[in-house]
Amino acid sequence: MSEKVLDHVVVTAGVESPDSASLDMEDKAVMAQMGKKQQLARRFNFVTSLALSATLLSSWEAIASAMGVGLYAGGPVALVWGFFLTGSGTLALAASISEMASMCPISGAQYHWTYMFAPPKWRVPVTFVQGWVTVFAWQATLTSVYFLIATQIQGLAILNWPGYGYERWHSTLMMWALVAITFAVNVWGIKLLPATELLAGVCHILFFIAVCLFLDGMLHQIWSSGPTSTKLDGATTVWHSSLDCFRVYGVSLIGFDGAIHLSEETTKSATTVPKVIMTTVVLNATLAWLFVLVSLYSISSIEDALGTPTGFPIIEIFRQATGSTVAATLMETAMLVVGVPGLIGTLASVSRLTWSFARDKGLPFSDFFAHVDNHYLVPTRAISLVAVVVVLLSFINIGSSVALSAILSLSTISLYLSYIIPIACLLLKRLRVSTRRAAPGQAFVGENAIVFGPFCLGRFGVLINSYALCYACMMVPFLALPTVLPLTKETMNYAGPILCLVLLFAAVDYRLRGKRNFHGPRREFD
Repeated sequence: MSEKVLDHVVVTAGVESPDSASLDMEDKAVMAQMGKKQQLARRFNFVTSLALSATLLSSWEAIASAMGVGLYAGGPVALVWGFFLTGSGTLALAASISEMASMCPISGAQYHWTYMFAPPKWRVPVTFVQGWVTVFAWQATLTSVYFLIATQIQGLAILNWPGYGYERWHSTLMMWALVAITFAVNVWGIKLLPATELLAGVCHILFFIAVCLFLDGMLHQIWSSGPTSTKLDGATTVWHSSLDCFRVYGVSLIGFDGAIHLSEETTKSATTVPKVIMTTVVLNATLAWLFVLVSLYSISSIEDALGTPTGFPIIEIFRQATGSTVAATLMETAMLVVGVPGLIGTLASVSRLTWSFARDKGLPFSDFFAHVDNHYLVPTRAISLVAVVVVLLSFINIGSSVALSAILSLSTISLYLSYIIPIACLLLKRLRVSTRRAAPGQAFVGENAIVFGPFCLGRFGVLINSYALCYACMMVPFLALPTVLPLTKETMNYAGPILCLVLLFAAVDYRLRGKRNFHGPRREFD
């Protein structure tokens, strides 16, 4: 039995976890490489993992929900052409993340990679802060999706029953109902999760085709008006800046790391997960851009779309394009049908990230939340924790939707930050040491070398990592800017201040608790 000692990592070739007899040889090697016991069942293959990832991202549905921001900020032209900057930047981010996922496909993902590549002096504190940023980012993202789907259901109620009295507590109750459904599937119906996500992934594509075909006169207007149509002119935002539309694509294309947090439940994860990430980004970005193009040519009145009482311009766009409330309801319902399985997958992903951080002693009461149910083979306590936090945050909406939105504004900006830290550490190490490729199971990082997995960017790695880093660093301050002037408590963008509070919390927690308990990703066996 050969043993390699590189930095903090001790990799023993041929070592198997006691409970890994049923694993594929590649997955055995990966788990041995990371020193982790196989505690979760590997339920996902490439197809089911891709379906889950595609519905988790749901870019064309997300950009449909955020259409109002794009129309108000920058206008239709920016919505069409803004895709190419955000698309290329997101693809570079995805490629950089995929490269690290291939080397170390683990539920902890970003914070684990940060520990691998960060300078020794700052390795532990930076990893601890990274862990909290990623956990907070995904918790806020999950809560925002619950809130979005609940308010879309209210929007449909307003569309069909104009006399409906909108109340904030109604959406809170709907959030609770959604939490109950998604929690039940994630625990008691976990065996159905791959099939559910596969069906949702198929609907994600089929409903896109159906919705586009429903948009009345689309082909005629594209060919008769051409891309210089006045429907693609103008902006209504006080910023009068096409750049502000980038935040729409920035939101709808972010979160592609969701599949990584389920790596320990995916077969051949070192090769499967990178392919899933790249395919997801290409597929969803293409569908999102085509949907924007089709939708813009279907608008009769931008003013009516922005002023719709439903709160979602896309619902009014559907109604304008079809001339039918029933048709608009069906198209919006199709988006919700994909959205609910997407919620189920997101809850699974966030709970695995939370469980992984607890497994490495990053959370308070880590031993409790790191528990895995022996019957269902899922981290039920971590799932419960994530669900309870969503329920607690939903109470804020009853008092003030502005306060809830302020907290949820953390999601996108902190996700970008969670990508920046490990990519920056990888790039700096890449410039300092030699690199080579190796099969899974070999030592993957040391102070003087980086050994890449099956997915490697090769000679273009430095260039792609650099572009990804520049793009993400541009998006973070940009996403912190307010969308309208003058600033009020309703129009203020709270993403920056909330992120600073999260960083402060993480730093204080490390000083009081983490410095004593957290020492980086723990090896459960050598």
